[in-house]
Amino acid sequence: MRQWRDRVAPGSVGVPVGRRRRASGLRREELAALAGISADYLTRLEQGRATAPSAQVVAALAQALRLSDAERDLLYRLAGHAAPGLDLVPSHVTPSVQRLLDRLAHTPVVVYDASWTLILANAPYDALMGETSTWRGIERNAIWRNLLGPGTRTVHTAEEQAEHEARLVADLRLTASRYQADRALRRLINELADKSPRFAELWDSDAPVPLPDTSKRKVIDHPAVGRITLDCDTLIVAVDDLRIMVYTAEPGTEDAERLALAVVLGTQTLVE
Repeated sequence: MRQWRDRVAPGSVGVPVGRRRRASGLRREELAALAGISADYLTRLEQGRATAPSAQVVAALAQALRLSDAERDLLYRLAGHAAPGLDLVPSHVTPSVQRLLDRLAHTPVVVYDASWTLILANAPYDALMGETSTWRGIERNAIWRNLLGPGTRTVHTAEEQAEHEARLVADLRLTASRYQADRALRRLINELADKSPRFAELWDSDAPVPLPDTSKRKVIDHPAVGRITLDCDTLIVAVDDLRIMVYTAEPGTEDAERLALAVVLGTQTLVE
C-alpha cells in the first residue's frame, strides 16, 4: 500500500502541492482523508498492526489510490476479503473513468452504483447540492434519501417526485435481478421495504415502469444563490454498471452565473 501511495500524484486527486513538499506521492494523512479514515488507523494498516479492515475501508482505499481492477482485487485478498465478483454490485471507479471525472473537476458530478448508493461526489457537486462526505451507511443511498431521508435540493412537483421515486425503485428492481447473490443489496431492499410503505408499494407494483430519465432539466434550490435551472445528464458506464450525473448550465445565462457563484461559495477557502 505504501508503494501505491507513493505512486499517486497529489495534484491528480485534488491535494494542494506546497513549495516545501518532499513526498512525490500522497502523505499518510492525505490518503487517510481521501479514504475517510484516521491517519493513525492508516499507519497501523501500513505497519501491519491493524489486520482486519472492513470491506468498506478496503473499497475506500482502492478508490483513493486509484487502483486498477487487478490491484484492487489484490488489496481485498491482502485484507482477508474475497474480491468483489460479477455477482456483486460493482462500486469501483476504474482509472479510465476517474480520468473522465478529472476532466470535469469544475463541473458538479456525482457517481452512484447500480443500487443508487453514492460512490463519490466532487467538490462542485457538494457546493451545489450540499456536503456528502459526512453521509454514512444507508444515508448514501439516493432511494432512502428521497423516500425516508431529508430529500435533496432538487425542486419537484408532487407528480415529478412520484415519477422520480418510481424510476429509482424500478431501476433497483432491475439491479436486484442482475445481482441476486449480493447480500448487501438484499439488506438494503429489506430495510427500505420495512421502513417505507411507499417503497413497498412501488416494489410490488405491476404498473408500467417509467422510461429511463437520462437527460432532463432540474431546478436546484440553493440556500445562498436561489433557484438554478440546470441540465442534468446521467451517463451509464455499462461495464461497471455506474451512473454518473453531470450538472451543467448553458454558457452566458443567468443560471450559469448562479451555478458558478454557488461553486465558488462552496469550494473557496476564506482567509480572514
